[in-house]
Amino acid sequence: MKKVISTTKAPAAIGPYSQALLVGDTLYASGQLGIDPATGAFPEGITAQTEQSFRNIHAILEEAGMTIDHVVKTTCFLADMADFAAMNAVYERQFTGAFPARSAVAVKTLPKNGLVEIEIIAVK
Repeated sequence: MKKVISTTKAPAAIGPYSQALLVGDTLYASGQLGIDPATGAFPEGITAQTEQSFRNIHAILEEAGMTIDHVVKTTCFLADMADFAAMNAVYERQFTGAFPARSAVAVKTLPKNGLVEIEIIAVK
């Protein structure tokens, strides 16, 4: 059984997909750009966009009754691998204890020309 997870505290989907799906005890969240859901705009720079991406992730996790501690896997997409260190500095502050498994890749372009997009898998 799958349940759609949706919150107005994170940007609405910009295509035919769900913000997240809860399947049993596992949450699969779509990639979160660093878009401020209140304004629909990106903050300036990789650090601010990564922080906003994580605020969006926290909101989705909260809607699913989870916290960042439930995250077991992340995938980070960067428009420019030169931004890796700055993204990583924000990323590192999000977690305590064991870090989730992670992939980080550079892509040609992200939706709406964002600088970073992060997706997660979390388990209760």
